Amino acid sequence: MSSTRRVLIIDDHDTMREGLEHLMRRRGHKTVSATDASEGLQVLEDVGADLVITDMKMATEEDGMRVLEGVKRTAPNTDVLVITAHGTVESAVEAMKLGARDYISKPFRSEEFGIKVDRILRERDERLRLEEENLALRVENTYLRSEAGDGDTPYGDMVGQSESILAVKRFVERVARSDSTIMVYGESGTGKELVARAIHARSSRHEGPFVPVNCGALAEGVLDSELFGHERGAFTGAERQRRGRFELADGGTLFLDEITTITEATQVRLLRVLQERELERVGGEETISVDVRIVAATNTAPEQLLGAEGFREDLYYRLHVVPVTVPPLRERKDDIVLLADHFLGKLRRRTRSEVTAIDPAAMERLVDYDWPGNVRELENVIERALVLAEGELIEVTDLPLLINVNGPDSGTSVTLGTGEGIDLGRALDEMEERVIRQMLSRTKGNKTEASKRLGISKSALIYKINKHGIEG
Repeated sequence: MSSTRRVLIIDDHDTMREGLEHLMRRRGHKTVSATDASEGLQVLEDVGADLVITDMKMATEEDGMRVLEGVKRTAPNTDVLVITAHGTVESAVEAMKLGARDYISKPFRSEEFGIKVDRILRERDERLRLEEENLALRVENTYLRSEAGDGDTPYGDMVGQSESILAVKRFVERVARSDSTIMVYGESGTGKELVARAIHARSSRHEGPFVPVNCGALAEGVLDSELFGHERGAFTGAERQRRGRFELADGGTLFLDEITTITEATQVRLLRVLQERELERVGGEETISVDVRIVAATNTAPEQLLGAEGFREDLYYRLHVVPVTVPPLRERKDDIVLLADHFLGKLRRRTRSEVTAIDPAAMERLVDYDWPGNVRELENVIERALVLAEGELIEVTDLPLLINVNGPDSGTSVTLGTGEGIDLGRALDEMEERVIRQMLSRTKGNKTEASKRLGISKSALIYKINKHGIEG
């Protein structure tokens, strides 16, 4: 093995458990142990593990199946090896169906067991390496995507004529000529990346790359490598030298979205690049100069970001050189008609829809809705309506039920259509989605605070966010 791994052993027989611990330590692994499923899952939550070894049948009612289900739920990247009694093939097959990586039947030889464990861990290393490499390649290729907006919309999807959005456009024109660092504030879905792209397109760097990085989407151990690059052998799986996003953005613009999610260690490295315009790759000693314009973004308000726990004040001032706030859609309702028509034209080809317009009654519902998911939510609603519409018009019945809310202050009431019935399950799902979106908006995306106000656990909230496809 290339490095030490932590193995969790769950078995209610002291002799077996202690023997397996000894065997694993002899093979160079760290071990933790537990005597039943509940204790084992708690240990896993507290300290983590690369591999869980569990007996299939234990004295308590909580057997290996309970362990397997718990591991897959709370630590999906952790592999499970189950130990079965001789002749219990059925339980072994069931365990494999539930996601166990492998099984071994008693009695077994120590060498056989050790080889099986090493193989599982070796395959896990390779699997995680490939996942990391695929993620890195996807990020590396983002700047090659088309950045051109529609021909008649010079600001891409930053459509609108309200005073608040015109102020943002005037800001873009003024700051594009400089190389100053820009900090874009705004709720999720307001179009912060569009502002960054518009600044890049109007700058002297427009022929250089625009490289967007969603800092919140990259795991802590991956982000440093993605931003600053790494040398071959810098960590397990680093089999080649790779340039980071800063180097790829040289001569252009680097857009750092969800900047508040980065760790303090990464903040220190980022601060150095902002100050010195140079960096070292992870695991390297060579100092590399970079010529990059930074545009950062966050859904945290400036007054909350300054002095926030875990975010360095000196980094705040380095980023907060030229700030701009993108208004939420509820504060620019005059633009909803323009945006809806824009998305209609933009999405018709993708959806292969025959729709040519939005019925006035449906448009009225769109204007009345408070849009907690902002412009992104409006775009999603228009795309959904184009898919569902049967005629040449988007009707009220083609809109999600929650768009039929009686004004932004109506709580959870909805206006029912004139049809004979209603899909209650769908209505409740959409109501739940709306409430979660609104609470995330009120808490500026703080999931811990949102879960407290909603009276549910944070893990339950994250499950529901993923279920409804809520971003940011």
